This record gives sequence, structure tokens and C-alpha cells, in this order.
Amino acid sequence: AMGRAGRRLPALAALFYGALAALALLGVRDVLFLYEENRCSMTYMYEYPEYLKIKLPKKTAKRYPAYELYLYGEGNYAEENKNLLLTGIPVLFLPGNAGSYKQVRSLGSIALRKAEDVDFKYHFNFFSVNFNEELVALYGGSLQQQTKFVHECIKVILKLYRDREFAPTSVAIVGHSMGGLVARALLTLKNFKPELINLLITQATPHVAPVMPLDKYLTDFYTAVNNHWILKAQDLRNLTTLSVAGGFRDYQVRSGLAFLPRLSQHDSALSVVSSAVPRAWASTDHLSIVWCKELILATVRAFFDLIDEKTRQITEDPKKRMSVLNHHFVRHPAKIFEENPEAFTELTGAFIWITVKASKWTYSLYNDSDGKYFTFPLASHRKSYSHVYCENSMLDTSSWIYGCVNSNSSMCLEATDLSWRAELLPTTKVVILKLQDYPSLSHIVIQVPPTVGNKYTLDCEFFKEDSRTVQLPVTHLFSFGLSSSKILLNSTGLLYNVQLQHFNQIYQAFKIYIESHCQSLKERKPSVYRLHIPWSHEDSIIVAKVPSFTEISAKLHIAQPENDSRIPELNIYSSSDCQYEVILKTSLLQVLGQIIRFHAGSLPVYIVSNILLTYGGQLSTLISTGQCSDFSLELVRTAKPYKVEPLISIVVFLQGFNWFREIWQSLSLPEVDAAVLSSRDAWFPLVSLILFLFGTGIAYWSGVFFSTSLRLFSSLWLTLIRPTVPQKDKLITPRRLCGVLSLALVSWTTCGAFAVFIIYLQYLFKPVHVFVASVFYFQDSDHSKETSQNSSIHTVKNQSSMDSISEATQSLSNSTIAEAVNSLKMHVTILNLFTWIVLLNLPSLIYWLKNLRYNVRLDPDPCRSTAIIIICILEILMNSSTSEVKSSKLLKIAAKVPLPLSVAMLAFGRMHLYKVPHFVIFSLLLHVLCCIV
Repeated sequence: AMGRAGRRLPALAALFYGALAALALLGVRDVLFLYEENRCSMTYMYEYPEYLKIKLPKKTAKRYPAYELYLYGEGNYAEENKNLLLTGIPVLFLPGNAGSYKQVRSLGSIALRKAEDVDFKYHFNFFSVNFNEELVALYGGSLQQQTKFVHECIKVILKLYRDREFAPTSVAIVGHSMGGLVARALLTLKNFKPELINLLITQATPHVAPVMPLDKYLTDFYTAVNNHWILKAQDLRNLTTLSVAGGFRDYQVRSGLAFLPRLSQHDSALSVVSSAVPRAWASTDHLSIVWCKELILATVRAFFDLIDEKTRQITEDPKKRMSVLNHHFVRHPAKIFEENPEAFTELTGAFIWITVKASKWTYSLYNDSDGKYFTFPLASHRKSYSHVYCENSMLDTSSWIYGCVNSNSSMCLEATDLSWRAELLPTTKVVILKLQDYPSLSHIVIQVPPTVGNKYTLDCEFFKEDSRTVQLPVTHLFSFGLSSSKILLNSTGLLYNVQLQHFNQIYQAFKIYIESHCQSLKERKPSVYRLHIPWSHEDSIIVAKVPSFTEISAKLHIAQPENDSRIPELNIYSSSDCQYEVILKTSLLQVLGQIIRFHAGSLPVYIVSNILLTYGGQLSTLISTGQCSDFSLELVRTAKPYKVEPLISIVVFLQGFNWFREIWQSLSLPEVDAAVLSSRDAWFPLVSLILFLFGTGIAYWSGVFFSTSLRLFSSLWLTLIRPTVPQKDKLITPRRLCGVLSLALVSWTTCGAFAVFIIYLQYLFKPVHVFVASVFYFQDSDHSKETSQNSSIHTVKNQSSMDSISEATQSLSNSTIAEAVNSLKMHVTILNLFTWIVLLNLPSLIYWLKNLRYNVRLDPDPCRSTAIIIICILEILMNSSTSEVKSSKLLKIAAKVPLPLSVAMLAFGRMHLYKVPHFVIFSLLLHVLCCIV
């Protein structure tokens, strides 16, 4: 029974950790694959794109040999610009991580077509920087270099316009991904003049923090840029910044990172998600945001509206710049932008005036030769209703709704243009007016011009806000989709607002199902469903046929701020004779997706923490039993979240008190990462526990995979090569010392990650060699045992002496095999740890290999010094065995150290992944000392 229970335990553990790893994979699947379809149109060039290389000053070209500056052109325009006699408005495009300078073509091409439409009265010259497609999101060592090069480019660009009639004094910048951060970093340069940039548009730029904080240069760069923007906010008031995020399709940079830091005094910055941008209404992935036609059109239209007619350059007025960006990226009134629209408009023309007294009105027209004015007297409606709602399916840019001021007659010749209060939606333009806000209006007038060949519908209704606002409490996070909230909207209104109560945290995720039923089968306009998040511009809009069954995903990019009490809404722009049933359920898969979306970058820390705890457990069993336990069994026994999590939670809680914060700062300790994430509203309750369990599941199965791969490879080697019996050797020999020195030299003169990778590959063969040799030795000893038994049958004289030799041989072979197995288990765990260290250092290795033709030495190198320590440690460990460690005086200390190191790793490594190797190195340094002392 005990044996069966013992066998059942590993099977249950495998099942449990398999389930945890599967949950983590389901979250990854939700982030990478389960998002809306691509609704963006591709941008096409009408003529062949050309990139004219701009000659840089010799000093600049010599200092930055890998970087270049280009001018975009097409056809005749490109030919005209070859002599660089430029007369347009300069715009500089900065590509992002591994981005190409050719990505400017979508913006450049559409801007050129738009300039042709206005007969080149105004046009833009699009420049683009070639950053050699560097991996700056993973290696931060070249970000400062890129920033300085962009500064030189701006100076070169402005020199090209010298002595022109309308010479520019500043450059507009469009930065994609990390290019947007480089543009913001320009303001941190000592010699940079802020007036050189007046407009900055960033596309899918992670402004808040790096996606993967893999080196110190990256995190320091972010800290410098964000601190400068907070401390020098007053100096940045003349710079208008727009950040456009990609939404849920962009799994590389989550939209929450793309929102510029909120500052009360910095009102010249705007952050939007592409799904909320009028006339785009589409989520974009990380690359499509550069070519998404709908988004590029919005950007180019904004550029042309920003032009000052006097200077023929982008306006110097920050208020106008913000109003243009709001017009095109936040709320579009279906009107062409006007800086100061006229307060009153004359209602002229031989139109028929018709008075409408009903509270609800619909008018459809097709080929109507007579123009009409429909007037709605407000006096009779003010007592009964609080709002008026009108919609118009004619999506032109002309004015269509007006307000008459204190007119007693059914006609009014002068009126306020209320069309500026309208909002454009995918199939209609709508106006919602609160009657209380317009006490001076006596009538509302709807203008219906004569139409030929156009069919469109106008609807108006007066309503009480209470009758159209329905509260729907969201289901609890732990309902797992088993329970649901449901409402039925039976009235005959055109608009409903469903308030999603208690929906304010990023870990909440829901599926909303909307089913529409209609009384008759006539053709109707589609319904529009909008999920409106009031505290950030991250709305999403879906157009659905009527009747239909529609599924909407509801989740947040930004949590509700503490001082904001507004409630998210589901706005239903409906058909009047249809019923709508709304069902809301918690989506477990999307909750897992949100955990991965917000915290996938810190998963390596949790995995390494689990492996480190297991390593400590193996050292403890070595003390207590003299044997090294198996990795997977020790992980089950040792890797427990209650050993690590409570201490971090207590520290985070105490950091809320000033006295504790003062003590913490006096000890010069860095802030706990969980506290920083909590201040950014990016922390979930129990999230650290969930991530720890995910880490345990991944560590368990990666260990199983590692061991299985090792056995398969060893078996293959055993069939091909006959190994030699392992000989006991010294830890440090002249040959090994030469190897260490040569690898240290490689690390110092080329790239630290390259040297680490070489020593890792060398170490990878060590457990294979130990495993093969022990198997061979075991077979060899079995064979010798059989031979000794056969000879003892034939030889009776020396029976007693042969028995004693056989026993000695058997005990010797058993102890050697046991020692080899113990060493093998320890090597497998150490290799498991170093596999993650190599993976975390891999980006700088890839960066170095890519830039090898420009420079043999990676400078700055984030892991040069740590690489030398790793080389020394691994060279000793790969030649060590557990027999040396067992007899060490330091073993008890070495066995206890991994636990506090695991706690420290989780406390300080989640937002600083480059710190993870330091904790592992310290633990293994003690192991090395155990081998020596």
C-alpha cells in the first residue's frame, strides 16, 4: 500500500503541474491568437517608392557608421527632390525595434496623394532614419546613441530648408514602437533645444516601462526619460504629443504601456487606442499600425489641418494642435475641422418649413427634389423629457442640425449650428443634447437638403435619461462563467446605455452576448454597439446586423483611477421596433489572458525562483540522506508559494506606512517591484500566487523535458561512441585554467553573452558524458561480476578469496554508480538554472551578431563582468561531483541560501530581469566554495 501511495504521488504531481502549465498556455493562447479579425485596409503606393539617401556631415557619418537618413519620394515628386531644393513641411519618421526606414512609405504616399488634391498648395517632406534594424526593445545599450543621431538628423533636415521663403524652424516626428521613446528622449539631451520639435506622434510605443527589462541600460533609459517628462512638464507645454496604441491585437506592446504618464499640468498630451479612433475603429497589431490605411488617413488629415496658412508650416499654437488631434482621434463631429466655427448660421434657401410636435420622429428620403427644415419646439418637451437624440445616416460633412434661440414663430432665419455637437459612428452620425444645458433654445431644426440618388434616414426622439439607462452588475471573477447577469430591453427607443457596475479592474474579463429580436422582417439599418470606458480613450465599436446574435469581449487596458467614479457603459444604438437581450458572463480564458498580457514578462523570474528552491532542497537532502534527490520530486517537495509570497506581501503592505518607508530608504534598499506595479494599477489580488504556480508548472515540465532529452541524447551517443571509464581528476588544472582565461578574454574583447553561450554548450555535454559513462561502467561491472561467478564454479581452491574480491568489486561499482547518479542529478538542476540565464542574455548576443560587421566588441555590454564570473563558476562545477560537496563545512549555509535568494529575486527581479542571474550566481558561488573548502 505504501509503495502504491509512493508511486501515486509523482503521478498526481505530474497531473497537477501539467494542469498549471496548461492554464498558463491557455492564457498565452488568448493573448496571441484570440482577438478580433484584422479590420485594417492595406495602404498601396500608386507609383514606385524611392528613398533618397541624405548626405550627412563627415563627423556624424564617422561617429554613427551604421545609421543613415533618407527622404521618401514617388514618381515625379522623387525626381524633383533629387537636387534637395525642398519647400514642404518636414516630418521625420523613426522606426522601432528591428524596424525598417522603409516603413515611412504608407504615411509618405498618402500625404503625397492628399497634397495632389490641394494642387500642392501645402505638402510634406517625409524623412526616415535607418537604425540598421537594431533590437533596441531587448538591448538598451544603443538607445542613447540613436537619440543623439536623431538630434544630428534634425539639424541636417532644417539646414536643407535654409534661405527658403517659408523655412521651417521645427520638425514633426512620427515614431513607431521604440522610435517614439527615442523621440521623447531627445528632450533629455543637454544641447537639445525643445523648440526643434512641435509635434510628436507615437505609434504603439511602450512609454511607461520596457516590455522586457532585460538590461540595466534599458531601465535606466526609461527612468531618465520619464523622470524628465514629469519634472520638466512645464517646459514641454509647447510640444504636443499623441500616443496611439494598437489595442488587443498588439500582443507585443500592451496598450496600457502606450499611455503617456498622466500629469495634471501637462495638458498637451493625448493617448488613444486605435479601436477608439473615429473612421478607423480597428485594433491593429504591432506592425499593421504603420500601414493601417484608416489610421494613416486620420494621421495625414490631422497633419493638413495643423497647417498655419500664414507660415505654411505646422501651427505654433498648442491649443489648435490639441483641438485638431481631438477632432481626428477622439471625437469626430462629421464636419471638416474649423478652428473657430461661426456662432450663428443663416438658414437660407427656398426650403419648406415643417413643424414636428411628436416626441419620436423618423424620416426616410430618396430622390427628393425639395429641401425641408423640420422644426421641433422644445417648450412642450422640456417638462416631460431630459434629452433629445437625433441620428442621420447621410455621412457627409455638411451641417444638418441647428438650434433656434428664443424664436416665437415656426421659422428662424439665424440659428446655432449644433452639428459640431455630433459624433460620427460607423453607420450614422448622432447628436445627444441635454435640454437643461440649452435653456435659451426654443426649437431644434433638422435640415434636409434636396437629394438625387441618395437614400438616407433621419431619426429623432425625446427621452428621459432614467428610462434609457440600465444598470447591469458584472459577474464575480470567481464565478468562472457559470453564472451570468442578464437584462431585456423591451422599449422602442433608439438609444440605450447599459452601465457595467463594478467593472473597473484590469484582471476582469467578460463575454457580453447581445441578441436582437424584431417584430417585422423589413430591412433595417445595422445596430452599433459601443463599449465606452470613460477614464481612457479605449472604446471599441461593433456593427451588427438586425436581428443578430453578437459576442463582445469586455476587458480593460487601464484600471479605473482612484479619484474617478465614472462607470463603463455599453451604448446600444438600436432599431426602434426591436428587443435586445444582453447577457454578461465572466470569461476564465480571457482572465488568464489578462494575467499573461500584464505579467508574462515576469514569468522567467517565477520559473527561476522555483528551480532555485528545488536546488536548495537537493542540497538539503544531500546533507540529511547523503543522496541527491531527483529534480521533479524535489520540486514537488520544496517549491511551495507559502515559503516566498507572505514575506513580500508583508513588505508591500508595510511600505504603505511612512515610518517603514523611511527605514527602508535609510537601508538604501530598492523599492519592491510589487509596490511599483500596484501604484501603476497593474497588480491583481493573488496574481503573484497564480504566477508562482504557473512558474512551478513550467519549471516541472521543463525539468521533465530536459531530463528526457538528456537521456535520449545519451542513449544515441552510447550507440555511436564507446565511452571511457570516468577518471577522478583535480578541479583546477593548467588546461582548464587556460580555457577559463581564453573565454574571459573572449568575454572582454567581444561579447559577454557569447562567452556564456560557449561555456554553456561545453557544460551541456558534461551530464551527457556522466550519464553515458555511468551506464557503461554499470554494464562493465555487471559483465565482470558474471565472469567472476563463472570462474568460481570451475575453481574451487580459491573460493573464499574470489568471494571477497567479488564483494569488494560490487560495493565499489555500486558506490561509483550512486555517486555518478547523484552528480548527474545536481548537474541537471544547475543546467536548468543556466538555461534561463542564457535565454535572458540571448538578446544582447543576437544584437552583437547583427552588428558584428560594424564592431567586434559590444559596447556597452550588459553582461561582460557577470560573464567572467559565470565562466569561472561553470568551469569548476562541470568537473565537480557530489562527493566533494558532501564533506564541505559550508554545505549547510549553501543549502539555506536559495530560499532568501528566491524571495529577493521575486521582490526585486520582476521589473528588472537582468538582476535574476546575480541571485543565481551568488547561490552557485557558494556551491563552488563547497567543492573547494
